[in-house]
Amino acid sequence: MSQDPLRRFGLIALATDLTIEGDAARLMPHGTQLHVTRIAFENPTTPESLRQTGPRLRAAADLLVPGVPLDGIIFGCTSASAVLGDTVEAEIGGRAPVVTPVGGLLRALHTLGLGRVALVTPYLPETADLVSGHLAGKGVEVVSQHAMGYADDRDMARLMPGEIIDGALAADHPDAQALFLSCTALPAVPLIAELEARLGKPVLSSNQVVFWATLDIARIPGDRPGPGKLFTICGW
Repeated sequence: MSQDPLRRFGLIALATDLTIEGDAARLMPHGTQLHVTRIAFENPTTPESLRQTGPRLRAAADLLVPGVPLDGIIFGCTSASAVLGDTVEAEIGGRAPVVTPVGGLLRALHTLGLGRVALVTPYLPETADLVSGHLAGKGVEVVSQHAMGYADDRDMARLMPGEIIDGALAADHPDAQALFLSCTALPAVPLIAELEARLGKPVLSSNQVVFWATLDIARIPGDRPGPGKLFTICGW
């Protein structure tokens, strides 16, 4: 068999996510290939519906180009990865390193040398609390948070740029060293550069950190196409 010229990765996305594949096209560099499968998800985005994603992960991972080596597998849901915690990797199996948005954020913050964040989410307050609580349990100080109050991730994906910017500004706090926009459905990646310029601090989003961390763990060298301060550095 000839050597594969591409570094291949898998993505498990929610059936209702309208955003993550488009962001992947922005963030994955030349020489990589992303293979995508989806799992069933029933809105509203609540702790119970998020918890139900766990038992669906293994079968979805098995559908990712069977028999072909992968350099990483992404689970594309921030709030579900917060609810499921450290069980995500076990649910998916040991085929390749598993990266979640929460894990990507923790890696990004460690690499940037930061520990205090402002959190903005499109979620209902109870779901936002799950994310901030999980981050606190991992040693991240959430100094402020703002929940935009949406229950359906399809609505979150269709938010206008001005609404997202307003939410980010409402969440920011002088003590926050970075701003985190949580939710893979949130179309935040195109707004990162503008927000960093306005806030004067690193701005991180779920899709930005999960694809950055995936490339970083796989030690993909060379120029990376992503926005913000994060994509100018690597952790190795």
